[in-house]
Amino acid sequence: MPATNFKEYPVDQFKALLITRDEATKKQTVAETMLTPEDLMAGDVDIRVEYSTVNYKDGLAITGKLPVVRRFPMIPGVDLAGTVMASGREGIRAGDKVIVNGWGLGETHYGAYSQMARVDGGFITPLPPEFTTAEAMAIGTAGYTAMLAIIALEKNGVGFDKGPVIVTGATGGVGSMAVSLLSRLGYEVIAVTGKVDERDYLMSLGAGEIISRADLMGAPKLLGKERWAGGIDAVGGPVLANVLSMTMTGGAVAACGNVAGFELNTSVAPFILRGVALLGIESSHQAPERRVEAWTRLARDIDRDKLAGMTTLMPWSGIENAAHDIVEGKVRGRLVVEIG
Repeated sequence: MPATNFKEYPVDQFKALLITRDEATKKQTVAETMLTPEDLMAGDVDIRVEYSTVNYKDGLAITGKLPVVRRFPMIPGVDLAGTVMASGREGIRAGDKVIVNGWGLGETHYGAYSQMARVDGGFITPLPPEFTTAEAMAIGTAGYTAMLAIIALEKNGVGFDKGPVIVTGATGGVGSMAVSLLSRLGYEVIAVTGKVDERDYLMSLGAGEIISRADLMGAPKLLGKERWAGGIDAVGGPVLANVLSMTMTGGAVAACGNVAGFELNTSVAPFILRGVALLGIESSHQAPERRVEAWTRLARDIDRDKLAGMTTLMPWSGIENAAHDIVEGKVRGRLVVEIG
């Protein structure tokens, strides 16, 4: 239901980025448009959006490279941070600073590239007081996912004293955040990248060793030399298969991406001969307590200097170009969008 009475509402209209599709040709169109509060989807909390991000999923949605958007028209954007304008949900009040990520935002529910959002109150995570809304989006789904992966590794016994941890897709959003966080927590980090010119960037985040992605793109052995105690994989495909084959006995790998493909051509050898665990990391529909756990850890463990060093602040007008760039692998670190 609407969060308030529109006749008394302080906003008459606002701008949003809208994806539409011609159902005959299946061709997508992306355009800035003006909407009114009545145009928004159902929800009991209205938010003035202050900042968002451009994630790989956002790039896929805007470019149409994969069918991320599952209803049209759609406002893309899977991450937002802002201030509650009106609320019909107990425990959430006007003026609260909040985060929303996942829950179908930008896929089945109008997303973040809009000056105003209406969501179900169950989607909302309170903004930790340690962060501004801009800092929260510098972290975004990427940092939140990286922290979920780190917590999963810890719960599976992969501590910093067990050996190195490998991070694939290391210059991307999840990868950059994972390298920085793991380093801060005392892990020896091996970073994998296809961008040979980004060595200095990865070393500045805390990587101790850099491996070319090309070295992990071949057909994996049943078992390779044991090289790392664990891993965070944002790439998938043959890279993940090779990472698994070289994981130490009793180790674990957290998988959260598919840039190199959905297929995983591996064998049972790492699992039954070394006891390696493959941990799937799903971030969109985590329970509120898991989200609060991850954001609480982020508030404690983040290195703000490194976060600033991997973040680029960009205007609304740059969203579409950034979407194409991130799908084409031209983006490193985090892109924060000032919605305004």
